[in-house]
Amino acid sequence: MSRLEGKALVAQGGGPTHVINQSVVGVALEARRHSRIHALYGAVHGVRGIIEEDFLDLTRETTRNLDLVGATPSSGLLSTRDKPDAEYCGRMFEVMKAHDIRFFFYVGGNDSSDTVRIVSEHAKAANYDLRAIHIPKTIDNDLEENDHCPGFGSAARYVANAFTGASLDNRALGGIYIGIVMGRHAGFLTAAAAMANTYDDDGPHLIYLPERAFDTDKFLADVRSVYQKHGCCVIAVSEGISDSSGTPVITKLMGEERDAHGNVQLSGTGALGDLLADTIKEKLGIKRVRADTFGYLQRCLIGSASDVDQAEAREVGEAAVRFAMLGDADGSVAIRRPVPDYRASYDLVPLQNVAGKTRHMPDAFINAAGNHVTPAFRDWCRPLLGSDMPQAHRFRAPAVPKILKA
Repeated sequence: MSRLEGKALVAQGGGPTHVINQSVVGVALEARRHSRIHALYGAVHGVRGIIEEDFLDLTRETTRNLDLVGATPSSGLLSTRDKPDAEYCGRMFEVMKAHDIRFFFYVGGNDSSDTVRIVSEHAKAANYDLRAIHIPKTIDNDLEENDHCPGFGSAARYVANAFTGASLDNRALGGIYIGIVMGRHAGFLTAAAAMANTYDDDGPHLIYLPERAFDTDKFLADVRSVYQKHGCCVIAVSEGISDSSGTPVITKLMGEERDAHGNVQLSGTGALGDLLADTIKEKLGIKRVRADTFGYLQRCLIGSASDVDQAEAREVGEAAVRFAMLGDADGSVAIRRPVPDYRASYDLVPLQNVAGKTRHMPDAFINAAGNHVTPAFRDWCRPLLGSDMPQAHRFRAPAVPKILKA
């Protein structure tokens, strides 16, 4: 077994979350337990910070301040959307060699895991001893090999609470409400809106996910049916919904704009919600129709994190360091869920099993009509939202008999 030792480097990539800092704190606290790690540096702005040699010496942070930062949303080390190519990785290695970096921990999602894969392969080709470990993070919950990902539980909690509020408002005054939720190819986060359902007539009444082709005529028929039954309708829609050809609905409105990783930009606009609202007004003649695009609030609203998510985000950081210390393999930390009782456990899986791949909602989580979720999804999602989820209540007093309109 390798007795690799030297300095460690941790970085954060991609979109921030409520709990991404907990993973860095987990790395920092666990690293202090191992004498083979001589120091822990944090790269500011992810891989770009490595290129620019922009490091913080996290070895000198106090435990108390680490705990405070861990409980703070967003990326404490700041993030990046840079996608390293061979030249970029070569420059990273020159910096790593100069600082005697022997352990590299990168907290991120699909694209970040691919970056770790490239770094790992480049290190092997250069005959440079480096242990590279990917630490999962994504509110989309779309990493293969994982039952769920740190960041998802807190974002799902926000979505569920937001739809609870929207449903209460909508029930009071009637009309149509549409909430657009993040989710490029995976519908887990949008599906979490279903956790707002307490009573049979609670919203969201309809949920549309990217795993099912979106058909406008069917959508309008669904809305009409719910509205006629309840006098209101709350709808959760994934930003990534696509037509039967696989074309995202949003690109029909705005054309294609892509980020540094080649991903079509879906967020940052209310165009999809406006389109659906206008379509309902025009085709169904319903005047009171409103649409919101949740945007960044899903990722970093302070005070809304799931305690379960916080704990697991720290544990994946700790697990990453332990895997680096006890094994000889690079890889990605994966969260498992042994049954029947809920608890998280952690494995190290090959990077190629995760890098650049997308996990989708299982068919068992989506109802036959393709416009809502199943009880199986609710059972899966419930423990991730935290131990203190608020719940809406209604008056239970009996109705007073009518006199004039008896």
